[in-house]
Amino acid sequence: MAKTKAKAQHRKRVPRDERPREPVRRCAVTREPHTRDALIRFVAAPDGRIVPDLKGELPGRGVWVGCARDTVEQAVRRNVFAASLKRAVRPPADLASLVERLLVARAMDHLALANKAGQVVFGFAKVEAAIERGAVAALLHAGDGAAGGAAKLDRKAQAIARMRGQALRIVTWFASDELSLALGRSNVVHAAVTEGGASQAFLREADRVGRYRRGPGSP
Repeated sequence: MAKTKAKAQHRKRVPRDERPREPVRRCAVTREPHTRDALIRFVAAPDGRIVPDLKGELPGRGVWVGCARDTVEQAVRRNVFAASLKRAVRPPADLASLVERLLVARAMDHLALANKAGQVVFGFAKVEAAIERGAVAALLHAGDGAAGGAAKLDRKAQAIARMRGQALRIVTWFASDELSLALGRSNVVHAAVTEGGASQAFLREADRVGRYRRGPGSP
């Protein structure tokens, strides 16, 4: 009993900076270390084709590349996959476009799930009402929509967020047709997600798409 108590006290005294940290990987193109959410894993199929492994679960040795379109394009041009895997492999010429499509599809699948869970509102009036209730975790504006309406919603949401001491997330890198397809509506330009597990899962995937489309260093 005394030994068990002593072990428990020892665990409590472990300094925070000595606890396990999130593992990092090195980008095969830039050689810079990043956490896994800032990278994309690729593996070689049996026929030598390079395929993206967005979940990081496929078997075999992986090659990690920065989550940015231009970085993936560099990886294809230089075929860093062959050097990393030490074997002859064939990255498809359109690999960067394929990765983007898959990232967007994952994000939109999660947005659809958040919508089914009742954690999404869309349409200018409904989004504005949600802002006034203080129920918005993030705003979504179609990147190809009119800027005027987005600016009005942003100002109101930011003012309320500041009053509450909260940070407001604004997502602007999806097109209207992408949002519309995910939400099962036509011409979706403005939407908002409320707090919840499904909406947080969507925002994690949305961040990856934003990083990929906007380039290295984007928030």
